[in-house]
Amino acid sequence: MEVGNEAVRQARFTGDREQLIGARVRRAQVLQYQGKVDEAIVELTSCVDEARGREWTPLEAFAVQTRGKVYFDMQDYENALADMKAAVFLREKLGASPAEIEGALTAVAVVQRLAEASGGAASAPRDGDA
Repeated sequence: MEVGNEAVRQARFTGDREQLIGARVRRAQVLQYQGKVDEAIVELTSCVDEARGREWTPLEAFAVQTRGKVYFDMQDYENALADMKAAVFLREKLGASPAEIEGALTAVAVVQRLAEASGGAASAPRDGDA
């Protein structure tokens, strides 16, 4: 976490907003691994919103997919599925390789199965998501 905080601090000093968002997403991953999932969701949502607002699609895709993984760990399959689907859409928009798209689609299929097994339909994205 110390390294993550230092990366965010350094990115702030450079003034490069794109670099800052990337550092914040990586720091949120550390929060996730520490079990601080609520904090990770808050940080990632902020990153998604800023990247989307600035039309930084690669960063938006990174943040959305990462947030989807956190939701998955929380067993919130409905939100995980919405984020995983949004990540696929964004990666297609970016012209990602077939292997990247296939990996993202596999994640969607896994989450969809778990969502259905847990009784959630989980087919529609949340408001504001791609």
